[in-house]
This record gives sequence, C-alpha cells and structure tokens, in this order.
Amino acid sequence: MRVFIVSGQHVQGASSLPSALPESGFVWIACSRTFFQTELSEVQTALGQLTGHKLLDLHVSDLLNSQLPSRFDLTSDYDVLVFRRLATSHKEADLSKVPGSRKLKNKLSGPPALRRVDTNPIGFAIFDRVLLTVHPDDCAIHEAYAARLIAAASQPSSEVQNQARQSEAEASDNWSTGARGIPVDPSDMMLRMVSQVVDVYLDLRRDLTRQLDHWQAELINPESRFNNWSALMEARLSLHHLDEICEDQRGAMQDWLESLNTFSSPLSTQVATELEILKVRSRDVLEHIDRVVHHVRRLEQSIETAVQIHFNAQSNRTNETMRTLTSITAIFLPLNLIAAIFGMNFEVIPLLHNQSGFWWTLGCMALIASTLAWLFWRKRYLARPGK
Repeated sequence: MRVFIVSGQHVQGASSLPSALPESGFVWIACSRTFFQTELSEVQTALGQLTGHKLLDLHVSDLLNSQLPSRFDLTSDYDVLVFRRLATSHKEADLSKVPGSRKLKNKLSGPPALRRVDTNPIGFAIFDRVLLTVHPDDCAIHEAYAARLIAAASQPSSEVQNQARQSEAEASDNWSTGARGIPVDPSDMMLRMVSQVVDVYLDLRRDLTRQLDHWQAELINPESRFNNWSALMEARLSLHHLDEICEDQRGAMQDWLESLNTFSSPLSTQVATELEILKVRSRDVLEHIDRVVHHVRRLEQSIETAVQIHFNAQSNRTNETMRTLTSITAIFLPLNLIAAIFGMNFEVIPLLHNQSGFWWTLGCMALIASTLAWLFWRKRYLARPGK
C-alpha cells in the first residue's frame, strides 16, 4: 500500500492511512488487491474518517473481482470505475486456477505480441477528496504513475516558477497545475491513470501489426508453405478478445462521461472550467479507445482478407497445375491413339511390314506432338504462373 497527499505543487508520501484530510488537495490511497482484501476493515475505517462514507459491499466485491469487465457505477457519495489493463507478467496473466476465467487455451504459447493480450482490472473509488485505487500485485502502471507524480512534484523551483508564470498568463485557475503533470483532484488523477492504461493498448497495436504483417506476407508468398495455422487462429481469438475488452472500456467511459453531463450547472466560473476540462479529458480517453477498437477491427479484416487471398492463390496454383497436366495429356493422347492402332492384332496393317514405316510413324507422332505443344504454348496453357 502507498499513500500520497497531493496539495498543489506538493506531493507527500505516507506509510500509513491518514486519519484526516489535508487543508487543501486530496489523498490518493493505492493498494494491491491482496492488501485490500486482507486489510478491508482498516481501509473502510480510514475512508469513513476521511470522507464520512464507506464502500458498499457490492462495490467491494467489484474491486476484489479479478474477472470483472470494465464497468462504471455511481452513488451520491462516490463513483466506482473498473478498468481492465494489460497484464505485464506471466504471473499476473495466470488465470487458470480461477473459475470462469476467460483465458484462452494455450494462449501464452503463441508469439510474444499475443502473450500480452491478457488483462487484469484496476479499480477506482472516486470520492470528492479521496481516490482509492485497487491494483493487481506488482502493478507496473501504478508504480510508473507514482514515480511520475513524485518526479513532477520534485522539479527545480526555478522551473516551477517559470511554468507558474506561463500558466498564470494562460489561465488563472488551479487546473493549470494539472497540465504540468500533477492532478488537482481525484477525478483528474483517475483519468490520467486510465489514459496511461489506454496508451499501453496503443503500443500493443504496433506489435500486433508487425506480427500479423509477417504472417500476411507468408500467406501471400507463392514460394512458401504456411503451416502456422494454430498461431493464426490464436491471433484471431486474441483480436476478438481485445475487441471485447475495448468495447467494455468504451462503455465504462461513456457512462462516466454521461455522469459528468448530468451535473447541475455550476455556480462559479472556476468549477465550470474544471468540469469542462474533465469532460475534455474523458472524451480524449474515449477517442484513444476508439482508435484501438478501429485498429483491432482493421487487423481482423486484414487477417480474413489474407486468409482468403491465400486460399484463392492456392486454388489458382492448383488450377494452373491441372491446366498444365491437361495440356500434356492432350499432347500425348493422339500419340497413344496411333500406338494403339499399330498395336492391333490384324494381319494386314499399312506400313506394318515396310522397312521405313517405323520412321514415318515416329516422325508423324513427333510432328503432331510439336504442333500441339506450340499451339498450347501460344494459348498460354503451358506458361508458368506469373508469366
């Protein structure tokens, strides 16, 4: 568990749960799913002291459920968002012991790009001045964002002053602080972390594209024999799974954005600006998710097209081979007919007892075969594929 007290430009870490809120700013409580399960009563007590409210049992179950899809729920006191992220290790992705797991059979035996299409949820409980996040054990995104938050707060004072002057010229509200990397409230921090999760999906697109482009080149190459069908089928299943994950994420973010739109008209200009920036950042996350969904569906279509091209090419090569064999058969058919005629058991056959009959027959057969071969070559029946 890690606790951060964020107040303006200052970020202070704490080793234990605080009993009171700071004068300004908010508190971020980041804990692993294991810690949240074992120390639930302690976390609930701290939330009650800080906010005056505790998590409902249903929402506690949602935060502890490692198989829950991305979803959003709200109450009058807090909001709950569950957002699935990519697993960063084999240990995180090992769901074989969990009943009802959506893990694909032998999924982790495929190419490295496909091994990353395993996910674990991150839970967010968003209060007015407290953010509770429940991460998988050894969550890289949690550690990376915590390090980024500390680094943003430890900038040199001269740089902070220069940025402060520039921000004051652009805007006079506290949201200029968030533009430099330090969030100003729990909702802002939640959106930043969700955006970081989605960016990992955007990075996955490039790896999947390179892998699938390699397979497409092998499928279309007429000189190669593609035999990696099991991995290709796993790739298709992985893309379908990724599409479902992104659709759930998109639905959760749309519900969050709709909840922002239901807020009553704020009384002050500053609150209106803060709400508008939250909406802008939420739409930006939605746009990133839409890009991932669009790219995944384009990859699915590319795989289907490549497979169809492969089988069409195979069928075309089979037709070329059959056409060549048919042409060779047609060339030798009259030769077989001549040989069959002279092989009849008649006593009187023209040229049978003539000394030059064999050579005349052989010459006629060679002339017929050459004529037919030239004719079929002119009609491209004997041409090589691609010529």
